[in-house]
Amino acid sequence: MSDAELAVRLVREAGTLAGRMRAEGLEARAKTSISDVVTAADHAAEKQVIDTLAVERAEDGVLGEEGANRAGTSGRIWVIDPVDGTYNFLAGLDWWCSAIALTDGDELVLGAIHHPATGRTFVGGPDLPSTVNGVPLDPIADRPLAESCLATYLHPPFLDHEIGAAFGRMAGRAATMRMLGSGSMDATAVAEGRLHVLGQHSVPSWDALPGAAIICGAGGATRRVRAAGVEWYVGGAPTAVDEACAALTEGALRRR
Repeated sequence: MSDAELAVRLVREAGTLAGRMRAEGLEARAKTSISDVVTAADHAAEKQVIDTLAVERAEDGVLGEEGANRAGTSGRIWVIDPVDGTYNFLAGLDWWCSAIALTDGDELVLGAIHHPATGRTFVGGPDLPSTVNGVPLDPIADRPLAESCLATYLHPPFLDHEIGAAFGRMAGRAATMRMLGSGSMDATAVAEGRLHVLGQHSVPSWDALPGAAIICGAGGATRRVRAAGVEWYVGGAPTAVDEACAALTEGALRRR
């Protein structure tokens, strides 16, 4: 089984398990805030992925959102987000998924994202053209930020902070904006051209890498820049990405 085939299997199985557990009833506990929650389904789905990898790729390392952290001997790491969009998942909204990425040293190899609500599974990478259920995605059409729908997220306490000012510069130059609550799902919409660019600060690897792989595999761009004392992750149509990054860093350049 190839890495891509295995990644597809892993996210489909994780998403199916999580969806079944949600249907049976779940309770949540807060992690860092009322909107940052975790459930037994997150833990069970992550364990299922790890157990499968222990058999199929025993030499590889794993890193999971819910605490999995095992060093391997191959230099490769599977980065696991068993339920991305847990708030949506728990609230009965459909914008959530199971996601995984594979890295080799500092290189991103591939990512896979399964959306249980539609049964669609995305897989792709920098050297692997992105597909959904085996059908190739059309290349991402380039466009400026002013003609783009921005998918993003910002915790309300940061609105009056320097971070909020940087966020406002980026968001204010987009045509419109959506906060949907799942970075990996947002990335699939960007890869399909339904959204055009995504941008958020302090994004952990399990929230960024699966979607970054799908975006890159569809001909898009991803970048990380520092602004307002934090690192921002931006991905999507190349021109919109460049303009979003320029807007984020504009304040820092003015102070020099």
